[in-house]
Amino acid sequence: MIQKAHKRPKVEVNSYKGKRFTGLMKAVFVLVLTGAAVFALLLGQVLGGARDDINGDPKVMVILGCQLYDWGPSIMLQDRLDKALEYLYGHPDMLVVVSGGQGENEPTTEAQGMADYLADHGFSRENIILETQSHNTNQNLRWSAQHLEEAGFDIKDGVVIVSNGFHLTRAKMLAGRAGFENVSTLAAPSSHLPSRLKMYIREPLALVKSFVFDR
Repeated sequence: MIQKAHKRPKVEVNSYKGKRFTGLMKAVFVLVLTGAAVFALLLGQVLGGARDDINGDPKVMVILGCQLYDWGPSIMLQDRLDKALEYLYGHPDMLVVVSGGQGENEPTTEAQGMADYLADHGFSRENIILETQSHNTNQNLRWSAQHLEEAGFDIKDGVVIVSNGFHLTRAKMLAGRAGFENVSTLAAPSSHLPSRLKMYIREPLALVKSFVFDR
């Protein structure tokens, strides 16, 4: 008598796919969680640098540029300039470098707009050096250092950098790479709320970019 062949058990393909999908989801979750933790750590570094920190008695100030419009400085740039002026009223003999080139939508260099604003508020133009070629923070600081050295100033003697608070951790790091020593900071507020929120998202990523590439 011929016996019927036993049927082979069906392969549970769906079950295998389900396990693979679950593993992929776990990997994605771990990556997202790791990314969020790294971002939080970087944001902590940014927030930690957003404060006034004056070391000794610096003789030179560098004000970092920002958007300039036909009618004058943007809100964030005005915040930087007003913060600088608060300090300069008590230090009228300080040498100031205003640093920033001209963007495509700007009527003149940011440095020129900044110098005009400071002069209009009573600070002497004779104490202002214009750095007019830079287009990013790394260039701001390297070329400001070069201008100061050409003016006979030893950049190791100390400098105070003025920018919005979110910017200062990165600026201080790049100032050290540019040769500045004994770096102080003045943290301007960021009065324009949308810009402030945008920059606190952007700046941790910019910090990584500058750490890796701006050398």
